[in-house]
Amino acid sequence: MVAWETAPARADQPPGVRDFAEIWRAADKVVYSRTLEAASSSRTRIERDFDPDAVRRMKASEGPDLSVGGPGLAAQAITAGLVDECHLFVCPIVVGGGTRSLPDGVRVELELVGERRFGNGVVHLHYRTRP
Repeated sequence: MVAWETAPARADQPPGVRDFAEIWRAADKVVYSRTLEAASSSRTRIERDFDPDAVRRMKASEGPDLSVGGPGLAAQAITAGLVDECHLFVCPIVVGGGTRSLPDGVRVELELVGERRFGNGVVHLHYRTRP
């Protein structure tokens, strides 16, 4: 993800790419890692352990939305009840393996908010969690 730190915001790039690069540069980022010694991008801090209570405090105090990346972290956030929305991208490829992001033993009711179909067969599904 650090590539977004220096990605040029050229006019010939799609608007979504330019928008994401701007959002990335402006965002405060937390990386949960037990192995990284230092952050390689600006506005980034390293935390050794995922602390659901600390994330709840971030959610309560932050103005913009928080975003979770990575299947292991997503599973922990879902288990802790911290996820308000899910954006799922269904790709027309069967791989047959990979790291799971949906944890065992958790049931979360979802409400479909929107969907978008792309020309390459990918479908974006936007869900909101129900209380």
